[in-house]
Amino acid sequence: MDRTGVTGDSELVAQAQAGDERAFEALVRAHIDAVYGHALRFFGDPTAAEDATQEVFIKVFRSLGSFDGRSAFSTWLFRVTRNVCLDMARARTHVPVPTDLSDFDPPRTEDASDAVALGQSVEAAVRTLPPEEREALGAIALFDLSYEQAAEALGVPVGTVKSRVFRARKALAVLLMESEGGA
Repeated sequence: MDRTGVTGDSELVAQAQAGDERAFEALVRAHIDAVYGHALRFFGDPTAAEDATQEVFIKVFRSLGSFDGRSAFSTWLFRVTRNVCLDMARARTHVPVPTDLSDFDPPRTEDASDAVALGQSVEAAVRTLPPEEREALGAIALFDLSYEQAAEALGVPVGTVKSRVFRARKALAVLLMESEGGA
């Protein structure tokens, strides 16, 4: 199965719990982008996101033995990531920094910088979302959780996750159109 599939994760978790360091490294490689992406959206700061990502995987390594498989590994990892980000924000007073989208001019050339500028615009727009919407969107888009898994991880009903994701996507569409001068 693929590197993000539940069966693949389950096998890697079992091997890592048995002491296989390569299996743990494979779990890290499979999920590091989602963890870093969530932390970056949470803090809006690459350095804080790197610190959080490192802390998440240290915590996962230390507590992997307590993972019982009742939920998908990605759901458990999302909860760990969310808790680490919240703990770091409280301890270090890192807070998401709202970005004024008017600072982002639309790209004027057709080269690779277009994709970079769009990515920066999207990340800036995501950071302006309310934390609840940002977390729900991150659970679905970054961690590829189902709505049911996201609801379990966030401790809210499925309908709440759906409405938060809907509102987040709608707000992002409006913000991105405004940043491109289309609204």
